[in-house]
Amino acid sequence: MDPTAASRSELERLAAREPIDLARAALAIAHEEYPELDEERYLRTMDEFAAQVMRALPSGALAERRVARLSSVLFHELGFSGNEADYYDPRNSFLNEVVDRRTGIPITLSVLYMEVARRCGLTVDGVLFPGHFLCKVSLDEGELIVDPFHRGQILGLPELKRRLETALGHEARLDRRVLRPARPREILSRMLQNLRSIYLNKRDLPRALSCVDRLLLLVPNDARVLRDRARLYEMLGGARAAAADLEHILSLDPDAADSGTLRARLERLRGSARLLN
Repeated sequence: MDPTAASRSELERLAAREPIDLARAALAIAHEEYPELDEERYLRTMDEFAAQVMRALPSGALAERRVARLSSVLFHELGFSGNEADYYDPRNSFLNEVVDRRTGIPITLSVLYMEVARRCGLTVDGVLFPGHFLCKVSLDEGELIVDPFHRGQILGLPELKRRLETALGHEARLDRRVLRPARPREILSRMLQNLRSIYLNKRDLPRALSCVDRLLLLVPNDARVLRDRARLYEMLGGARAAAADLEHILSLDPDAADSGTLRARLERLRGSARLLN
């Protein structure tokens, strides 16, 4: 099996299980770009990071103390930080590169934080906060909101409100929905959406299409993602493949508000495909 097919097969296998193994799935996403990637080595590295955290703690250390030590290890001893100088470098979106280069974007640094925290016995969820991915640490009494992009900064309500208003405007209201835990499938989907946007901005359409293909392994019947892939197929001259996606969209929702437009586009694509024969 070629490396691309193997990495997609692994991602599809992981996506079929709930909950999805976040670290392995993130590495499966990276494997397509890095065919020689050794997933087990990166999993062992995260084990070693966690061991470094726990070595300096007494047995039975409270969660608050483990959180403080975790931030000290990741962001000071190991030097992880957000890549503000080159935020849109695609490497920031691959977990293996984040581990190797000690830098990344909010979502990949958060995945690293979550995975090392879990190995330290902490309960940490990702938060799809508007504009900037965060982590939520559950404690015996209450919770902490942590920003791994900014070296583990702990965010209080005033800062969260300020960030929310910056992202959504002054009418935005901070409530439990904004800070709800993200499921691994949502996190992985956001990672691939970020990558797709980066490659589109670079006009690297084949890699953008690859991101959408993998995204559909996570959300196979998402009409929005299917529309995106159909558009990319069209841009790359794949009329037959684009038509197949439009047919799928119409089968999912025959009465979509723009179904007439979709059908007209489908007929045009079928005509283009016939001309190519």
